[in-house]
Amino acid sequence: MATPHRVAVLVFDGVAALDLGIPSQVLGSARDNNGNRFYDVKLCTVGNEPVRASGGFRVLPDHGLEILAEADTVIIPGLHGDLAIRDERLADQEREALDRIRPGARLVSICTGAFVLAAAGKLDGRPATTHWAYADRFRRLFPTVKLDADVLFVDDGDVLTSAGVAAGIDLCLHLIRRDHGSDVANDAAKRCVVPPWREGGQAQFVTRAVPVERDLTTGPARAWALERLDEPIDLAAMAAQVRMSVRSFTRRFRDETGLSPSQWLIRQRIEHARALLESTDLPVDEVARLAGFGTAVSLRQHLHSAVGVAPLAYRRTFRPAAITVPER
Repeated sequence: MATPHRVAVLVFDGVAALDLGIPSQVLGSARDNNGNRFYDVKLCTVGNEPVRASGGFRVLPDHGLEILAEADTVIIPGLHGDLAIRDERLADQEREALDRIRPGARLVSICTGAFVLAAAGKLDGRPATTHWAYADRFRRLFPTVKLDADVLFVDDGDVLTSAGVAAGIDLCLHLIRRDHGSDVANDAAKRCVVPPWREGGQAQFVTRAVPVERDLTTGPARAWALERLDEPIDLAAMAAQVRMSVRSFTRRFRDETGLSPSQWLIRQRIEHARALLESTDLPVDEVARLAGFGTAVSLRQHLHSAVGVAPLAYRRTFRPAAITVPER
């Protein structure tokens, strides 16, 4: 097996406890067929000193900043509460740490870790995200950053940022998917007992009124739709699966997912198409049919809108050795 990808988790005082554990748990679950890990994840602090974590405990690291000089990817977990967002300047220790990172290393932040990257100028003029609760303050401090507070993560090539807390799981699974394909990412998700891909963005988690009728849910309708993505699916048919009127179903669906039924259905079809492009050599026309888009033209339009590339370009990214059929 090739040398594992070296990941350094750069931890500062006041680290958010869940953010801290996500990289080693998720990336550490990515393995080949022989059980070998694809990532070597190590945690470091300034001076190899213990740091405080939210939750009332201290973290005793195994490494100091010396591992940053060899890391292929550096991940900065979020900082808890006001420690994350005190101002737009880096503390001396933070600046020292970031200066030690190897040129060309991939930079990743989880949650409010984006404040550290932004303060270092690593996000100037680039798209990024952070926890929705801190979005307004982030925009005031870093107006040159193209903040999108509605998404779970942003992939800008060599710099990636995630939304709040558990969105770090989504981002780490995306890293695995990008580096090693969907099969490895899906297997890692199973090991972590999490979904390999979550539909929707942060909008579904912004504070809102909780639905009153707890016994009613649109879940069965979503499960029904997922089994027949290659068929025409209309709103009335989905509502009928849970014995709701179209109006009640639409309202409840948005409460539960943060999306309208049509938005949700398009996202599911896009994700199904992505999985087919990543894992099969099916012609684009057939992928479009199986995903419910009908034609390659429709698939191309939706995929480009979602991820910015055409189907064949997307397939080449994840399956460079695949033999593809030209799009008509």
